[in-house]
Amino acid sequence: MASTGTASELRRTLGVGDAVVIGLGSMVGAGIFAALGPAARAARSGLLLGLAVAAVVAYCNAMASARLAALYPASGGTYVYGRERLGPFWGYLAGWSFVVGKTASCAAMALTVGAYVWPGQAHAVAVAAVVALTAVNYGGVQKSAWVTRVIVAVVLAVLASVVVVCLGSGTSDAGRLDVGTSGGVGGVLQAAGLLFFAFAGYARIATLGEEVRDPARTIPRAIPLALGIALAVYVCVAVAVLSVLGAGGLGRAGAPLADAVRAAGVPGLVPVVRVGAAVAALGSLLALILGVSRTTLAMARDRHLPGALSAVHQRFKVPHRAELAVGAVVAALAATVDVRGAIGFSSFGVLAYYAVANASAWTLSSATRARLLPAVGLLGCVVLAFSLPAVSVIVGAGVLAVGVVAYGVRRRLAAR
Repeated sequence: MASTGTASELRRTLGVGDAVVIGLGSMVGAGIFAALGPAARAARSGLLLGLAVAAVVAYCNAMASARLAALYPASGGTYVYGRERLGPFWGYLAGWSFVVGKTASCAAMALTVGAYVWPGQAHAVAVAAVVALTAVNYGGVQKSAWVTRVIVAVVLAVLASVVVVCLGSGTSDAGRLDVGTSGGVGGVLQAAGLLFFAFAGYARIATLGEEVRDPARTIPRAIPLALGIALAVYVCVAVAVLSVLGAGGLGRAGAPLADAVRAAGVPGLVPVVRVGAAVAALGSLLALILGVSRTTLAMARDRHLPGALSAVHQRFKVPHRAELAVGAVVAALAATVDVRGAIGFSSFGVLAYYAVANASAWTLSSATRARLLPAVGLLGCVVLAFSLPAVSVIVGAGVLAVGVVAYGVRRRLAAR
């Protein structure tokens, strides 16, 4: 657990509103701008069913995280819960899954910013975005919450405009919302796995457990509230875009929301949507760097990562070395990797992370009713993880295996 010394403790400054905003900054981000197209290609007429499946799994995970975070209000999220409820190995596996998966997610979000702001120099813009947001996080979590609040307001305004324009246009047709399973059950599950990427941001609230006021009350309220708002936004956007493009057109769209407003007869809104997508990606990147650095801090405290990363800044009360290390790795990835495949790989890692969260929540009570949601969440995570594209599954499983080997080697060396 976290050290009790004031020099190594983070500052508790976040209330319910701040925690909800940080969760929304992660969820209502670039995922909704980018994930609808690939999900529609996989599920076709089953897109809304895929969204519903993703929402159910996300709800089970959110409830498990909320219960655990109230009991263990320390930085690290499921890394801490798995360690305390299941044992050190499972905590480590959750932390490794989160750090690796979300580091890839950070790079994908940074490259999304570059692709929308300056496509010809996407990598350079991505690196600049990482450097700037790492500096914001370094200045303290309250500054991060303030910046995220502005970003969320802008993104919600853009998404509201898209919904109003699409549903109010003459090209909108409710017949295009026909729910079916033309993509098959496998297609619906793959779409759910891809869409889960856009729901996973509530983990950021749990990983900030050491920085919220009255965590036993704040976190269980903030997580479901943020998830509920995000789900309402996603449903509205998905219905609006489907009503204009249909499942086939949405699946073929390179930039689904921009293509939808163009098809709705308002091409002047396209640049606004592009700006909104870039701002959304910035919001996701800000919250992702925040969450990964806190899990890195927790793992460094337990010596699963270099102990130097557990340092807390005397003035700003943030894990400054962990933030700088995460920022450096993400910047290097953003400068060199391709964004394709990053979402699938990230989803695999995050689903593994939440599988540990649900297994941990299972241990909190022996009552059958109390174990129902964790059981559904655990099963859902496993099914969705292995329904992702084969490349994502193979690479994700391989990276997790590397982490397991590293854990075994470290334990063996420590025992000598």
